[in-house]
Amino acid sequence: MKKGIIGKKLGMTQVYDENGTRIPVTVIEVGPCPVLALRTQGHDGYSAVQLGFGQRKAKNTTKAVRGQVRAAGLEDTPPALIREVRLNADPEVKVGDVLKADVFAKGDIVDISGVTKGRGFQGVVRRWGFAGGRASHGGGWVRRPGSIGMKVAPGRVFPGKRMGGHMGSVTRTVQNLRVVDVRLADDVILVSGAIPGPTGGTVMVRSAVKH
Repeated sequence: MKKGIIGKKLGMTQVYDENGTRIPVTVIEVGPCPVLALRTQGHDGYSAVQLGFGQRKAKNTTKAVRGQVRAAGLEDTPPALIREVRLNADPEVKVGDVLKADVFAKGDIVDISGVTKGRGFQGVVRRWGFAGGRASHGGGWVRRPGSIGMKVAPGRVFPGKRMGGHMGSVTRTVQNLRVVDVRLADDVILVSGAIPGPTGGTVMVRSAVKH
């Protein structure tokens, strides 16, 4: 059955398996995630569970959000983040339950989504890997994009042209990462490899869809 949980990236480290092989891992704090609402095939046309993560002051939330989390008993301590996790069958949990690191087990394969680090405005060399111009013998441009179009026909720059612009701060998913270890005492999981986003960034951990 598909499953998922919201987490926070704590950083990277390395661990050793039973054969002494060093494995680079990302440490993710997953949960506690209270169940706020359920979506079922009979009532909503799809199966999902709505989860919360973190905490914020009630005065900083709207009445709509406080009403949304009232059924879970969190009206006075609403979660900072609310997300839905799609399932392939109606959920077995109930509103008010709290999901923690034991949602996943050692050896599970997961997909992790997060928002990449923002890089601000970047030129074509950094953003797209352009080579730039020669740096000697009369080269008049080094890190510039060069020609971007033609003259009369078509007389415009085609949409999608690779040019300088805003880089980063977009949602990206890394697929098929292996859960190396689950540490229930700390509510963290160790996942092989790197994941998107900065340290402290929020991520979604879901069962792999293409494994």
